[in-house]
Amino acid sequence: MVNLLRRPRRLRDAALAVASAAVAAGVVAVAPSVSAASGPCSVAYQVNQWSGGFTANVTLTNTGSPVTSWTLSWTFTGNQQITSGWNAQITQTGTSVKAVNESYNGSIATGGTATFGFQGTFSGANATPTDFALNGVSCAGGSSSSPSASASASASASATPSASPSTSPSSSPSASRSASPSASPSGSSGGGSCPSAAVFCEGWENQTVGAAPSGRWSISTPNCSGSGTATITGAQAHGGVKSLEIDGVGTYCNHVFADDTTDMPLASPTWYVRFWFKHTAPLPTNHTTFLAMNDSADNNTDLRLGAQNGALMWNRQSDDATLPAQSPAGVAQSVVVPTGAWECLEFSVSKTTGQIYTWYNGTLVPGLTEDGVPTQDIDAQWLGGSGANWRPNLTDLKLGWENYSNGNDTLWFDDVVLSTSRIGC
Repeated sequence: MVNLLRRPRRLRDAALAVASAAVAAGVVAVAPSVSAASGPCSVAYQVNQWSGGFTANVTLTNTGSPVTSWTLSWTFTGNQQITSGWNAQITQTGTSVKAVNESYNGSIATGGTATFGFQGTFSGANATPTDFALNGVSCAGGSSSSPSASASASASASATPSASPSTSPSSSPSASRSASPSASPSGSSGGGSCPSAAVFCEGWENQTVGAAPSGRWSISTPNCSGSGTATITGAQAHGGVKSLEIDGVGTYCNHVFADDTTDMPLASPTWYVRFWFKHTAPLPTNHTTFLAMNDSADNNTDLRLGAQNGALMWNRQSDDATLPAQSPAGVAQSVVVPTGAWECLEFSVSKTTGQIYTWYNGTLVPGLTEDGVPTQDIDAQWLGGSGANWRPNLTDLKLGWENYSNGNDTLWFDDVVLSTSRIGC
């Protein structure tokens, strides 16, 4: 929550401004390729790639009879190597790959879909596979020589990409959680299956267009409210047909959030959050926040995710520390989020260690990583002083807008997941 601590912050913002052109996300989006639907399936294969690496989101549509389990197989034509995956058990032998359903997403009705993804490496060309087969039958019709069921798991689908440091949080939920999520996570999701480790998945599909978010969500306007709004819209969506729209208004005290005050304790002691978002205005020089979480262990101040100097940034309200440090070298270790496109953000925050890991479109962001070891320009400031002993206890999840200078932005949030382990994009 914002209080009078913000006023000196606004004065410092001007002194810390740097050229945001020095920051580059380095991610290239490749249009999806959809296989022919004359067989039992069709496949949409969406790639985001950078130099030497990529993520792929795969949507399998069952165009044949209903299935209770599935194996999707394909062959890479280059030297792609899968390093991690989500929502499927993925194995690779040479260029042959197969993805087998998880326990929670094996059944697909006729016309239904299952979505999974993976991260990998490559050099040279990263061509889209064309020989997809469902349960041994080619999606283009006819049989397929899918990989043998006994193929070794040379690229087992772990929850954390290989790019993550060795100190990254374990993907396995701790047995000491004060409460565990139900076997069927609550909420609606328009973006594919809800992971079994999820506390909830929110795709807004059960919400009313034009109304304020309801159910687990309520409107929150920390300290002061203005003309900013939070409503459900049918005009934008990442998955399904609805999303949460935040009309963020510039100037101080136009704060508005959709706030879930119930579910965060269920994911303790390590909170994993994934969401897709889209926005209309470039990230500003001065400080903004679009996600905040109350920290009851830090005098009920907020841990905030937003932007400054044109790039993504964590901010700790109690002492105004930032991650990364707002030096040119620090900002350059973050990412610039483009406008007008759906982008995926994931993060984990540990109550036990205070460590933070953040992934942008499936890739760990060095500048948004607090690994417990002070690094100049990144987390040295964050870990300084009382920050060395910072151990948060997060009690809510707020999606919305706080702006501490001028400038409006309209944002949309979709396919939000709170989980006890890594989710993936």
